[in-house]
Amino acid sequence: MAGKKEWFEEEQFWLNYGPIMFEESRWAEAPDVAEAVKRITGLEEGASVLDAGCGPGRISVELALLGLKVTGVDLMQPFLDAAAESAEAEGVSLNLEKADLRTYTSDFLYDAAVNLYTSFGYCDTIEEDVQILKTISSVLREGGWFIMECLSRENAVHYFTEGEWFTRAGKTVLTEFSVEGAWEGLKSHWILIDEKTGERVDHTFVQRLYSAVELKRHILASGFSSCEIYGDFDLSPYDEKARTMVLVCRK
Repeated sequence: MAGKKEWFEEEQFWLNYGPIMFEESRWAEAPDVAEAVKRITGLEEGASVLDAGCGPGRISVELALLGLKVTGVDLMQPFLDAAAESAEAEGVSLNLEKADLRTYTSDFLYDAAVNLYTSFGYCDTIEEDVQILKTISSVLREGGWFIMECLSRENAVHYFTEGEWFTRAGKTVLTEFSVEGAWEGLKSHWILIDEKTGERVDHTFVQRLYSAVELKRHILASGFSSCEIYGDFDLSPYDEKARTMVLVCRK
């Protein structure tokens, strides 16, 4: 996109914060998430999957290990490099592309797409967020699947905390959270202090919050024919006990 870069387009942010956000527990759950994606979609070996916003490839690699043909797309070259290293270590092949999901195009139509681990809602405008949904729809075949996991407004309210501190990846991490507008966004302030050097890095960003029904409406208006909402990858109800928000959609 033209003009000033948004924070999520800055490579230095992810070099600092990537090891904190993609902690060990998130890697540990990846095989189960990938199994759930394959189970829900019924994809057979050799089917094609777009990992939209693949990050360091934790889900891409696991999907490839299940026999799926995976293309990972991300803005950050260091993440793509990490995904390539992980794929090589696991003995699987990934097609990795550096691209902006707001403008990504493909002559190839995928059998399924995933957008997981709350990698949505960071653009400056709702229109840009919706453009990502339209992009994903445009590169899926008719009847193709789209599975999305995202922090919802309901989950943000239910699990809200004002902050915490912990140590991870050689850093002391302090977090502060606050609400933007009428629960329209969640503002996150992260401070990292290097335990060896004392170097301090801090960053504030806002994630736009969509209710489940609101996001479903945007998805259906972006070229999808159906969208079901669940509280986890086991397809449990999206109710007061929901751990997360999982949307299962068809084009």
